[in-house]
Amino acid sequence: MFNIRKTVFTKEIITADEMGQVCDQITRVVAMAVVRNPFAGVHQDDLSPLFDVGSQLGGSLTKELLSILAVPAVCYGKAALVGSLGAMEHGAALLHPALGKPVRAAVGGGKSLMPSNHKVGPLGGSVDLPLGHKDDAWSF
Repeated sequence: MFNIRKTVFTKEIITADEMGQVCDQITRVVAMAVVRNPFAGVHQDDLSPLFDVGSQLGGSLTKELLSILAVPAVCYGKAALVGSLGAMEHGAALLHPALGKPVRAAVGGGKSLMPSNHKVGPLGGSVDLPLGHKDDAWSF
């Protein structure tokens, strides 16, 4: 029923702030998955099948991300961009009920809520990925 077509991983290393001043190194890693939406263009009341996909992606993508990082993760976030034939609720169903549990287990923490964003967009659209400290919501 669900086809994970591809995954993409990216790593960003920051060594200077926005003004060009040298700063402590910050490493950000991001995982993206392209998943065929079986509910695109179809009314569907029960979105629970997406919960399992979210859990599967949360576990597998986080494992890969942690292997890319040289140090333990200190923050996290999640986002979904749903194609124009889908509904915003499809992204929410992937992100919220089950994705967070395997992520928290893998990063060894997760006292803070995992910030999230989801939206419907066109092919080539973008989505903002909010980040927050995994254990201290007031750490900026």
